[in-house]
Amino acid sequence: MSILTSAVSAAEGSESPSVLAVPLDEFIIAVLAFFIVFGLLAKFALPGIKKTLAERTDAIEGGIERAAKAEAEAQSLAEQYREQISGAHDEAAAIRAKAEDDARSIVAEARQQAEVERSTIAARGEAQLDAERSQTLSALRQDVGGMAVDLAGRIVGESLSDDARSQAVVDRFIADLEAAPAEERN
Repeated sequence: MSILTSAVSAAEGSESPSVLAVPLDEFIIAVLAFFIVFGLLAKFALPGIKKTLAERTDAIEGGIERAAKAEAEAQSLAEQYREQISGAHDEAAAIRAKAEDDARSIVAEARQQAEVERSTIAARGEAQLDAERSQTLSALRQDVGGMAVDLAGRIVGESLSDDARSQAVVDRFIADLEAAPAEERN
């Protein structure tokens, strides 16, 4: 207001003009020019400025929203990966346990099969030993019987070539020999 009062007092004709005093007609023109420029700026430039500010605001808010969505999605994916890794650990443990069970059953089956084979081999070995023992005893009986018959024939001075009789004598002799160690053991 002081400018306005000084302008009015200057127009009335005061004593000395002030350096700060603006003539009224220039003042009115300046105010009108200011409002015209302000109106033109408000009509043409302000909508563009508002639009740009709104776009920036939307871009910033959209960026924040996109970042929040991306972060939520990343959290979701991370949780899914954690679940998958946990599931993979569980599955690996189950596979290891199954493999250990399979290994135990394979080892038990192999032991059982080895035991069966060992029993079969032992039975075959015993059968073979029995057969060889029988053959050896038979051969020994014939040899010892033949030698006994020859010796008895030399002692008696006659030939004891009757096979049935000589065989009975040999069998009785061998039976007596087998019975003798059995009686000694008792």
